[in-house]
This record gives sequence, structure tokens and C-alpha cells, in this order.
Amino acid sequence: MHSDDSYDGHEPIELILEHAADIGLDGVVITDHDEISESLRAAELAPEYGLVGIPGVEVSTRHGHLLAIGVEQRPDPGQPFMDTVETVRELGGIAIVPHPFQRSRHGVRKRHIKDADAIETYNSMVFTGYRNRRARTFARRRGYPEIGASDAHYLPNVGKAYTEILVSPDTSNPTKAAIDGDDLVEAILEGRTLIRGKRTPIHKSTIQYTKGAVRKSAYLLTSRAPLVPTVPASMDRSG
Repeated sequence: MHSDDSYDGHEPIELILEHAADIGLDGVVITDHDEISESLRAAELAPEYGLVGIPGVEVSTRHGHLLAIGVEQRPDPGQPFMDTVETVRELGGIAIVPHPFQRSRHGVRKRHIKDADAIETYNSMVFTGYRNRRARTFARRRGYPEIGASDAHYLPNVGKAYTEILVSPDTSNPTKAAIDGDDLVEAILEGRTLIRGKRTPIHKSTIQYTKGAVRKSAYLLTSRAPLVPTVPASMDRSG
């Protein structure tokens, strides 16, 4: 999910964490576009809300988006996809391909995915489900672990889809507090995941897509115009 630190996010992390706890999620990963500061802060604050916190960032690689999960440093955007995958691993995280093949959302094309740690095979922000099915087929044929995500940019969409991660709690203290991000990252790498939830309602997906398209169009126009402030200015941070 995205916070207001992302050019297309809206809510502060405190509100996201409170909402996630209220709807019964166990943990959250804030993956803002090319920004990690609020994700780091969310991971630190998560236990105060009874949640497991894992930092992350959605990196804009040269060939499409990549989720870097479990990192505390943002990989440089604009680098080749596979180079970014290696950087994520060097930083101690795992590289997950979000909404693959969806070019309208900067999904990575199949020919660029030479390796990854997991594939997002269920993204709730879809219209027909075709791309999810294609991603699932791709992952299963190649033996990649699968995850699901709400890809929420607005609070009501948080938790529409999520990943159930199977971990073994500490027998002496079998509580959620005994689980840390490293346990969950390891479980994902081993494929101990189940995808839950459902698609975000079409009208909500449409609103999110439309607003995102307007922001990107405004940015492209203003970033190329001399003496005109870039709108939204936050998109400049991705460089």
C-alpha cells in the first residue's frame, strides 16, 4: 500500500496503521514509489498498533516497477531491472515483481524477468483479472513464490487483497509480537504463502486509475515546460 509520501498516495502512515489494525490485518508493508522514509517509520511504529512492520519501497526500474521488501535503503531508480533485483538482495531484502505485464501500470515485461524472489499473482486493482491469471501461470511454471496485495492508494482499499504468510511462532511465546520481518521474508522466499481477499470494486479502481493518469499527464506536461513549476512536485523525487 502507498502513503502520502508517495506521489499517488493520500493517507498518513498513522491512519493506515490504525485502519489495518481495525480491519484485522496482522501487518503492513508501505511501498511508496521511490520513497522509503515513511515506510521505515511505519515499520518502527507498527508494534504500537499491534502490527508486524516491514519496510519496503516500490522502485521504478528502467524496465518497470519492482517491490523491494525488507530493505532499509532505497535502491536507485532508473537502473536495469535485473541490476535492481541484485541490489535489493545485497541490501538484505527480497525482490517481488508487482502487477507484471501491465504496461499501463509500469509492469515489467516477461522478457526482462530473468530472476526474482516472488511474483505478485493477485493484485486487487484490476478490471478483468486477465493479468492476474497470466502472472499466476508465469509464476507457477517457473516455481516462483506467489503473493497478493491490495495495492491501495486510498484507505478504504487497504486489505482488499492480502498475503497469508505461514510462520511457526516461538513455542515459548506464541504471539504475533514474537514474529519479526525476517521471519516473514524467509517464509515468502520458501513459498509459505496463501493469497486471500478479493478485487477492489470496479468503480474504486476506476477512480484510482483516473487520478493516477491525471497526475502523470500533468507531470509530463509541466516537467517539460520552462519556467513552470512541476505538478505534482513529489514526482520529481523519483529521480
